This record gives sequence, C-alpha cells and structure tokens, in this order.
Amino acid sequence: MGKHKTKQFAAMKRMISLKDHRIKEKDRAKTIQKKKKDPSKLKEREVQKHPSCLFFQYNTQLGPPYHILVDTNFINFSIKAKLDIVQSMMDCLYAKCIPYITDCVMAEIEKLGMKYRVALRIAKDPRFERLPCTHKGTYADDCLVQRVTQHKCYILATVDRDLKRRVRKIPGVPIMYISNHR
Repeated sequence: MGKHKTKQFAAMKRMISLKDHRIKEKDRAKTIQKKKKDPSKLKEREVQKHPSCLFFQYNTQLGPPYHILVDTNFINFSIKAKLDIVQSMMDCLYAKCIPYITDCVMAEIEKLGMKYRVALRIAKDPRFERLPCTHKGTYADDCLVQRVTQHKCYILATVDRDLKRRVRKIPGVPIMYISNHR
C-alpha cells in the first residue's frame, strides 16, 4: 500500500498581501491609522426639532375648517362604500372640511384608467382644493408623508395600511380612514 495522498479542497494560489514589504513602496497599501476617540469631546448627533405647533401631544394648528389630504385609495373606497366624501367628512368631524388633492394623487387616479373614471370625476369636484407638487415622479405616499411632516395642519385620509403605519410615527397628525362603511 503506497503513500496515501490527501486531496486538497479548493486549492488556491497564494497571493502576497498588498501591505507586504516585498512590494515597492509606492504600490504598497497604506496602513490605516485608527483615530482614537477623544472621551472629553462632545458627542454630536442629529436631533429632530420639536414642532412648535404641538402642545405636548395636542396639535394646536388643527381646528375647523379642517384641511384633509386625500389619498387615491380613500376615494376608491368611498365609492365602494357609497359615501359622499365631503358629506361624510363633515359627519365625522362635525365641522367644515376642505379636502385637498395633490398633483401626484391626481396623476395616480388618471393612471388607473377607465375603470376608475368615477374616482376621477369626484377628484375634479370644485369642492376639492388642488395642491401643486414640485417633486419628480407620481409616487404619492412619500409626497403626502413629506407634506404632513412639514405642515402639521393636515388630517390624512387614507385606507393604505403601510401609509397609516408611516404616518403614525409622526406626532400630531390625525388619520381618517374608512372602516365598515363609515
């Protein structure tokens, strides 16, 4: 029985490291010196400024007439539930409500095509105010979240779970939604 040679797995060519002293000085990789943290130095971190409109949890900017930002699916669901948007908003809040539609929500409804032409007719209602958008693309969720964060005077009307989850993290923004036909 001859000498038993073990099989080498994944044999790899040996490469010298880039920091090796055999490599010319100019081609050699520089050793990175770690900066020691100065314990006496003040730590800097970004802290979100507390909005001035909030009195603890209470948003002082909210009051009738209510400004309500409407999402695409809110209009579609209100048609399904056979609700008149403006009327049911007033029934909900017992005050005058002004629904606002942003350009990107309008574009989303237009993109949905013929099936949702009723939604488009509702959105073009003269009682609805239009808000111009400055951003690129028609992704409404980001736009609405950004608007609500900037100006805390809106109520957000949506049925979208993810959007509701995102907006709940922003203090002082109420959410209006449709559940069991109201």
